[in-house]
Amino acid sequence: MAGDNGVVFPAGADGRRSTAAVGRAVVADALRPIDPPGALAAEQETNWRAGYLVHFRRLVEAGLERPDRARTIAAAGLTSLHERMRVAVEGAEQPLAALATAPAARALDTREVRGHAEPERELSVPFRGGRLRGDDLARRLDGWVADGVMEPSAAEAVRAVAAHPEWLALPDRTVVVLGAGAEMGPLPALLRWGARVAAADLPRPPLWRRVLETAARGAGTLLVPVGSRSDGDLAEAAGVDLVAEVPAVAEWGSGLPGALVLGNYVYADGADNVRVSTAVDALTLRLQRERPDLALAFLATPTDVFAVPGAAVEHSVHAYAGRSTAAKLLVRPLRTASAGRLLRRAYVPGADPGINDSLVPQQGPNYALAKRLQRWRATTAREAGTTVSMNVAPPTRTRSVLKNRALAAAYAGAHRFGVEVFEPATSNVLMAALLVHDLHTGGGPRQEHPWQDEAHAAVHGGLWRTAYAPRSALGLAALLGLGAARG
Repeated sequence: MAGDNGVVFPAGADGRRSTAAVGRAVVADALRPIDPPGALAAEQETNWRAGYLVHFRRLVEAGLERPDRARTIAAAGLTSLHERMRVAVEGAEQPLAALATAPAARALDTREVRGHAEPERELSVPFRGGRLRGDDLARRLDGWVADGVMEPSAAEAVRAVAAHPEWLALPDRTVVVLGAGAEMGPLPALLRWGARVAAADLPRPPLWRRVLETAARGAGTLLVPVGSRSDGDLAEAAGVDLVAEVPAVAEWGSGLPGALVLGNYVYADGADNVRVSTAVDALTLRLQRERPDLALAFLATPTDVFAVPGAAVEHSVHAYAGRSTAAKLLVRPLRTASAGRLLRRAYVPGADPGINDSLVPQQGPNYALAKRLQRWRATTAREAGTTVSMNVAPPTRTRSVLKNRALAAAYAGAHRFGVEVFEPATSNVLMAALLVHDLHTGGGPRQEHPWQDEAHAAVHGGLWRTAYAPRSALGLAALLGLGAARG
């Protein structure tokens, strides 16, 4: 990813690019039209790295009363981020808005790779060494719903795709997968199903060799961006840096065939996650002008704050009441010793909607801002009539999770608290199936409130329906999972 070129955080008077200053200001700006005291609290947060959690929760709570409040927060947050972030080109900085009309520094051509396999004619989901299809898939979906691992609407959507295998190839569409090498991305599944996929990711030959091998084994068509004079080894020539090359990617994307779907599956560590997510948002706005029929796709992280339906609250309340005697006896001394921080019940009984706060401190405020930016864009795009697919994905053992020791240990022990952590192969096929469903149903049913759009078809792994507030069980899950994570 381009160092100090492309999308960057603004430089302060001292020359430092403070991610905390931007995060604090964007959250405050998002809250200000609806919740001035909340905005002030965010502005005055002296330790953003540790204190951001309550302010991101407030962004959800402040919008619950009316749909227009949630949409106002989303629009204000997006405006603030776009006004604050900058574009740096050879040391000179410009407003982010310059990307709307900036010329491309290079032209990108398209190389086509066709798979050799027959397209899969039936939805099958990898699971524990086998593949779920037909009645086995239906029973597993029933089990996940009964265990509180996914919302019933998610199971219904997957069943609809299984009943319509002709949907899988997404005829007459091109899905642009930004972050083509991402473990959670839909590229492998879509190519197995015979879809046309345009791939964008960093110019890293090992990554592209893996993507090209996936395409060759598949049944679809892969469209690869390359420099206009590139020839020879495709893996060496492929790739773009989204942070620095928004104009080039926009010009390339606008010329792709078929009805266009822009899928955002990008991820980077730390501050770079905000930079690349902001770049994708600028790309989104530019492509929308060129291709008014553009559909948008996102994956929402389960480790965030969501409003959840009353049925999820009721499930959690029953789980809390139904704990074993040993568990109840264990809770009392733990809660006393932790001043009430450990093993708190998840919701006030009867709340509808409830607030599920699954933010993980170790992921940090930059991760939270990057993911919230995507939710805000989904909200404003839906309101404008755009087809949007945004579904909550389950906790998954991806490389980015496993390299964080604390989070890896927590995931290893999560099952003891009713949370199922998925393998990447299972997650990405399930989420690709939900994408297919959304694209064939205009983004799913129209909901009254943005929180209902976000909660629909969520595969949260149980975080929404577990007995305890997730963060209050995180430390114990990590302790119990430490040995397994090391193994």
